[in-house]
Amino acid sequence: MKKLGLTKALFAVVVIAGAFTLGSCGGSKKVSDGLGKKIVIPCSGPEYASSKTHFRGTGIGESTNLSTAKRKANTDARATLATGINSTIKTVTDRYTQDITVGEASEFAEKFEDMTRSVVNQELNNMAIVCDETRQLEGKYVVYMAVEIAKDELLNRVSQTISKDDKLRLDYDKMKFENIFNEEMDKLANERP
Repeated sequence: MKKLGLTKALFAVVVIAGAFTLGSCGGSKKVSDGLGKKIVIPCSGPEYASSKTHFRGTGIGESTNLSTAKRKANTDARATLATGINSTIKTVTDRYTQDITVGEASEFAEKFEDMTRSVVNQELNNMAIVCDETRQLEGKYVVYMAVEIAKDELLNRVSQTISKDDKLRLDYDKMKFENIFNEEMDKLANERP
């Protein structure tokens, strides 16, 4: 009888030890780094960041109406794109006006920035949608979008617009402006995540 009790106890110890051993081997392990669950957002990431050749912007729109969600995503992506372009143009303009000798540099810079903002607004109508993904979750639509404008198209449009303005054209050195612009685009590409 003593032998049977010892066998049962030994069996119970083996089962419990086996359960712990099996629970700790193989299978999927959840490793917590304390930073939370990683989320992959469609139409985002390095391939949708501005580069040497393109300005890019991303946006997200959410609504119970699909058209509204798409419109919100488009508006958000355009705003992101415009902010990136305007920031780069401002930097280029500041550097350009420092490098040239213009009678009234501040007046030139102000007029130049106004003109380039106008070009950017026009070019936003010609942007390309490079990613458009729609998801439906709990009765709502979520739209992810990425848009882009080619650097060369924007640069050509700026040059065309300047050539139509007599005062700006006098103080405009196209090669110098393009060199500064290209340097800033290189910096933008190197800042990518």
